[in-house]
Amino acid sequence: MRKNITLGLILTSAMAFGAFAVAAPAGPAGGPHGHHSHRHGQDMGFRKLNLTDAQRASVKQIMHTSFAQNKTQWQALRQQRSAFGSMTPDQVGYQAAAARLAQAEGDATKVRVQQKANVRAQIYAVLTPAQKAQMATMRAQKQARREQWKQFRTEHPAASQATPAAQ
Repeated sequence: MRKNITLGLILTSAMAFGAFAVAAPAGPAGGPHGHHSHRHGQDMGFRKLNLTDAQRASVKQIMHTSFAQNKTQWQALRQQRSAFGSMTPDQVGYQAAAARLAQAEGDATKVRVQQKANVRAQIYAVLTPAQKAQMATMRAQKQARREQWKQFRTEHPAASQATPAAQ
């Protein structure tokens, strides 16, 4: 069961980042921060679009700006998570800290969704009409593969469930 949950989370994450792939240079250190671009699934779709050097530079700048604008907020949220994690349920203020963390997590999710949409719109504006059409085709193909997988799982439920001994 635990393996299914882990696999499901990995696949969900991959699909989420794949659906919103962001471009980075095709080189070995493609991300805006010197990391490999596949680290966050960011280069999966754009390599196939054959971006020009100017497009890659634009996308890299969009990503770098987005990251820089939100870095402080994400660090503060990480610290809040850590502080709450170090508390014990019998400590004074534990429930209040949980409520504050829940509010902060909700706010962060809202900001992340809005930021993602903004970045996606900016990157989409950099693409040519042919690249936009190719991206739509790739998205449709991905959706078709996802549907095939769902169909397979429906038809073969034993194949998608771990045996109790394997847990």
